[in-house]
Amino acid sequence: MATRITLLTHPATAATRATAFPPDEPLPPDGVAAARPAAVGLAGYRSAGWRCGPSLRCRQTVAALGATEVAVEDGLDECDYGSWRGRSLEDVAASDPAGVDAWLTDPDAAPHGGESVRDLLHRVTKWLDATAAGPARTVAVTHPSVVKAALVVALSAPPAAFWRLDVAPLTRTDLSGRPGAWTVRRTAERLRKI
Repeated sequence: MATRITLLTHPATAATRATAFPPDEPLPPDGVAAARPAAVGLAGYRSAGWRCGPSLRCRQTVAALGATEVAVEDGLDECDYGSWRGRSLEDVAASDPAGVDAWLTDPDAAPHGGESVRDLLHRVTKWLDATAAGPARTVAVTHPSVVKAALVVALSAPPAAFWRLDVAPLTRTDLSGRPGAWTVRRTAERLRKI
């Protein structure tokens, strides 16, 4: 039997609006307000196994959606941007243009000292495989970078495809399948009151 996974991204934050590498930041008030109406459209998912990344913004999103009994899992955490965390892309590109270029072109590069794209893909693959062994239906609140990685894994795409995907805040992506055989059922659908 195929496992069904719904990945929800948290609302926009100060860092995402500033094109910055996010620290563990809270949701702004308008982010919480945006998530609350989306809970109506997710009412049918209350019996699913709910999970979320450990960041404050993911935990606050889960609370705004009204989910209870949520497992916090490191596999759903934001990509580790190391020394770039809290800085804007513009600032990093000005101070370390070679590092940014390497990060954007080499899936094994981690000039910031955190995770490379390949490391992120590996972590998300492990999370997907472990989740497939659990409940038949899982809803997970996470980050756009994790959803992009899950899409690359599901499509068996090369790591460079990570940079060709755009996953916005407060969106839904559905996968179904089993380890090594995932199908993308829907991606980057805006959450809204239904």
